[in-house]
Amino acid sequence: MPLITWSDKLSVGVKSIDAQHGRLVDTLNELHEAMLRGQAKEITGRLLKTLLRYTHDHFSAEEAILARADYPKLEAHKVLHRDLTRKVEAYIARYEKGEIALNSHLLNFLRDWLTNHIQQEDRAYGPCLTARGIR
Repeated sequence: MPLITWSDKLSVGVKSIDAQHGRLVDTLNELHEAMLRGQAKEITGRLLKTLLRYTHDHFSAEEAILARADYPKLEAHKVLHRDLTRKVEAYIARYEKGEIALNSHLLNFLRDWLTNHIQQEDRAYGPCLTARGIR
């Protein structure tokens, strides 16, 4: 059973951003499946780094689109992105030092952050992008 199921509730109405969000969801689901199968230790480091790298790429792409659209809350949105990036980097550093293992706390944090961020913060820019013809 996936940790997150993609649905229209997670769509922001911009195909490229929705596709990127879908990849983030897929990576979290892969981490979740590995944990359920007892394989988390073998692949957690790689998947966490993939998640971090893809998150950086996604945030950069999303911020570029928002800048092009003159989104008025772009700077506040960037702060939220930097906050998540720092938290994920801290989890990875702790994991690499052997302080933590992949667990439901980490997965739930990532799931909740991603779904809440998409449903609240990202959906808020949808009308701005649509008004500027960005789909």
